[in-house]
Amino acid sequence: MKPYFISRFFLAASFLFINMICMAQATRTWVSGVGDDVNPCSRTAPCKTLAGAISKTATGGEINVLDPGGFGAVTITKSITIDGGGITGSILSSATNGIIVNSPTAVVTIRNFSINGTGTTLGTNGIRVLAAKKLNVENCTLANFSGKGIEVNSTTTPDIVINNVTINNANEGISITGPSSSTGSAGFTVINGCRIQGIVSSGVVVNTGVATVSNSVISGCGIGVASKTGVTVHVTGNTITNNATAFQGPGAITSAKNNSVTGNTAQGITPTVVSQQ
Repeated sequence: MKPYFISRFFLAASFLFINMICMAQATRTWVSGVGDDVNPCSRTAPCKTLAGAISKTATGGEINVLDPGGFGAVTITKSITIDGGGITGSILSSATNGIIVNSPTAVVTIRNFSINGTGTTLGTNGIRVLAAKKLNVENCTLANFSGKGIEVNSTTTPDIVINNVTINNANEGISITGPSSSTGSAGFTVINGCRIQGIVSSGVVVNTGVATVSNSVISGCGIGVASKTGVTVHVTGNTITNNATAFQGPGAITSAKNNSVTGNTAQGITPTVVSQQ
């Protein structure tokens, strides 16, 4: 066979292979405790791990959980929803990160999941965001990390919503860092209905941008809420109790004057009261 025809043969074969991979991606895939990653991740032939399923899930698609199981750590590099549904999916992440998000254009939702770093060596972070456009974390439990429950240390300025999430036994609960405000919009963070307990350092620390913390319990932490230079954190409807320090600057903290702030060893800075409308 002449070299010209050989080259055309391999080029055609490459296009066919790429096309097969693209066709294999489904909008909705499934994982199961008794699945197998060689499967197509359909409901009747589910995958075993999130890492196995994500490569077979189209951008903007959804991975669902069929039954209880440990589905392994995963790195997300595209828009996707990972939903435990009515079964709360699980990730055991001893000595590593549970979920990494690393795509500047990704819209990522993580819902109904338990991420546990327990083990001889604690997990590093539960959820770590290196780059994203939007992050939604809903109805999740994160525990036992040497680093952070949720760490956003992003090259982008993502909009972040963290709702009904429990975080305990970590060095920091939720840590938000993005590009400096001089590079453009700083993004926003909403933390609502969360329970952050037993944290060595800060329950919530916002290093850049603006944030709202509402209807949450922050207890047993070194610092309840920390606002760094150039940052504004608004607190409303929270219970902030039994921390070494309730609030820490030097950034601004504003309050709707409807928080319960009791039993802390020190108040720290006093939030600026803003009127409710």
